[in-house]
Amino acid sequence: MVLEILKYPDPFLNTKARPVEAVDDGIRKLIDDMVETMYHAKGIGLASVQVGVDRRVVVLDVPDEDDGERKRGKNLLALVNPEITYKEGVTTFEEGCLSVPGFTADVERASVLKVSALDRDGSPIEIEAGGLLAIAIQHEIDHIDGFLFIDRLSRIKREMIKRKIRKALEAEEKAL
Repeated sequence: MVLEILKYPDPFLNTKARPVEAVDDGIRKLIDDMVETMYHAKGIGLASVQVGVDRRVVVLDVPDEDDGERKRGKNLLALVNPEITYKEGVTTFEEGCLSVPGFTADVERASVLKVSALDRDGSPIEIEAGGLLAIAIQHEIDHIDGFLFIDRLSRIKREMIKRKIRKALEAEEKAL
């Protein structure tokens, strides 16, 4: 089922999600719905908080960096209770977000990381990531910690984007 993706400035996007106690059929259904929603929105990652669910669940399907043609599902990951256990280096990447549509900005992130999590069956997994996958994992973990990519920007850049979003929302309301 395609779920509604919350958009900034929805206050729920600032929710720090609670850990999943057990990976059960309800969590697997949430994962399936999130994957369907992510593909429907043409995203490469989605966090449970973005669909109004207060649980530490993220899904990602990051294309191979050398793969011009994206193969849906090839790199699909579902991470339950993900925690970054190691990170190093610094990289800057122009990020966007399904909850902040139409806006992008350069965000500084760790260039390499290790993550421990549970998979969709509740089994422990560890992932080492670099490149776009590392960036996407950090972006999605930010969501379940109650942060948006714009929260990682300088105050001036963040306020500029927020002002543009408010203006776009006001124009949208006037058009209705």
